Amino acid sequence: MQPFTARAVAVIRGIPAGRVMTYGQVAEAAGSRRAARQVVRILHAMSEKHGLPWHRVVNAQGRIALADDEGRYTQRELLRREGVHVDDDGRLDLETYLHRDPDPDLPPHSG
Repeated sequence: MQPFTARAVAVIRGIPAGRVMTYGQVAEAAGSRRAARQVVRILHAMSEKHGLPWHRVVNAQGRIALADDEGRYTQRELLRREGVHVDDDGRLDLETYLHRDPDPDLPPHSG
């Protein structure tokens, strides 16, 4: 696993129940703030294999970004079960639910 990928996986694993992070926020915490699209790919490819709480990652506008109806519904319901108020359009209040304290024990990164 590449170093950025390992750090991103660690950040995603560290998002507590009832909280969310944005794709860009995960990328920045993993060492590359411009790698939000890479975070999307990591979630798509590795969530099941690594048991990642993929549903806790949303876009910068506080919206569920999944395009397919089933995925969007599943993410909304998983967040709701954790106490996150998500409206029927997939929006949530980032001020209320944003996780701002990524794991300080992440492996170090360079650059």
